[in-house]
Amino acid sequence: MIYNLDKINEMADGDEEFVRSVVAVFLEEVPQDLDELAKVLEHKDYTSVYKLAHKIKPNVELLGMEQSRAMALEIETLGRNMENIPEIDRLVPLLKKDVYQVITELKNDFNL
Repeated sequence: MIYNLDKINEMADGDEEFVRSVVAVFLEEVPQDLDELAKVLEHKDYTSVYKLAHKIKPNVELLGMEQSRAMALEIETLGRNMENIPEIDRLVPLLKKDVYQVITELKNDFNL
């Protein structure tokens, strides 16, 4: 999995501290959201699955993680409609794996 900081860099307009702060917020919030997503999925709380996927989606999109964004969107849609539960069960671990791979890369790239 790879990330792309083009959107953040465009917003930052050369402000490296802004880029670092966006990355830091991502590193702080998204792992918590993913852990919570796994917990609510275990409890078959699909309303919360939908809400958490909806919350994660713009964060991964901001970092140019298109594959993760697509998975979060699919989880969001399936959770909202409470359909194809086996697909949600399949996608959540994949999303978590992809995002944690990027988290490791970001920590290395930004020395965090």
